[in-house]
Amino acid sequence: MIAPGLFPPEPGRIGTDESGKGDFFGPLVVAAFFLPEGQEGVLRELGVKDSKRTSDARCLEIAATLKRAYPHHSVVAVGPEKYNELWGKLRNLNRLLAWGHARAIENILERVPAGRAVTDQFGDEKFVRNALLKKGRDIELVQMPRAEEDTAVAAASILARAEFLTRLRGLSREFGVDLPKGASAMVEAAAVRLVKAKGPDVLDKVAKFHFKTTVRVLAAAGVARLV
Repeated sequence: MIAPGLFPPEPGRIGTDESGKGDFFGPLVVAAFFLPEGQEGVLRELGVKDSKRTSDARCLEIAATLKRAYPHHSVVAVGPEKYNELWGKLRNLNRLLAWGHARAIENILERVPAGRAVTDQFGDEKFVRNALLKKGRDIELVQMPRAEEDTAVAAASILARAEFLTRLRGLSREFGVDLPKGASAMVEAAAVRLVKAKGPDVLDKVAKFHFKTTVRVLAAAGVARLV
């Protein structure tokens, strides 16, 4: 049994990670997790590891436990419509990711001080640094390959993936079609069926429109539209 009240408030670090950036359907989700000192072993016992090595069901289960036991976490979810709007303005995935990571970090810093934040190395550090607001200006920002090996980042990856799965299932229910993960042939087939049933504009509501998948889907559905 984890007793949140026993956690030492400082020092600790923030880990951030994202989910959904390679998935045609669904949102982009960035999560941040504040790991208090001395809790790494507890998280490992919970099964916290990179979400890519964790089943969907287990990911949802661990995320629920983390949210109950650790109060300082943040999830920034960018739904497909907002994602497509932001992409239209930024035209750069790394800048969009940096915005999400910076917002998640800032949300935690509003509630608890932290001297360091660890993120995956998805682009130039200045992208995240420039996106941080007042509270994040003095934090030590560490970007590194395979950051999911860091326990705080692994916890964030679990939270991000769980939110992505939950929202993808919600979209599937809303539009009456099973929306698969990833960007496979199965994903394209589902998208073609959806476009034929509801028209091409539906992709703005369920998918990341800038993916090359969109061109193939519209062609297969017999739709002429500029992308």
